[in-house]
Amino acid sequence: MVNHFVQEFKRKYKKDLTSNKRAVRRLRTSCERAKRTLSSSTQASIEIDSLFEGIDFYTSITRARFEELNADLFRSTMDPVEKSLRDAKMDKAQIHDIVLVGGSTRIPKVQKLLQDFFNGKELNKSINPDEAVAYGAAVQA
Repeated sequence: MVNHFVQEFKRKYKKDLTSNKRAVRRLRTSCERAKRTLSSSTQASIEIDSLFEGIDFYTSITRARFEELNADLFRSTMDPVEKSLRDAKMDKAQIHDIVLVGGSTRIPKVQKLLQDFFNGKELNKSINPDEAVAYGAAVQA
């Protein structure tokens, strides 16, 4: 998403902000905020005053565009799932419960890919994805 907006800035203002680490960091922070917003809304705004050389950068992104930009990345999230099943010598039909772990599992597209992979099986969302690993470690101890 950051690269997308760097290119948009370049198109709109004919300036490359990648030479300014502070500008890139501010853009990355705004993109992170937008990503979180897109988990619950279909559109997010990015508004950064004086991003680069005094230029204010105001733009928005839809969830559909976000998913399109990250399609390869989202698809690659299934690789560790498939590898885990292979390593455990299990078939996906043998899985009883799917517990989401990590902040990125809040992204609707990631949830849909997982649900589709497991043939529509309902995902367990009762555990906070950020705390799931700690719960597992506590159970293991």
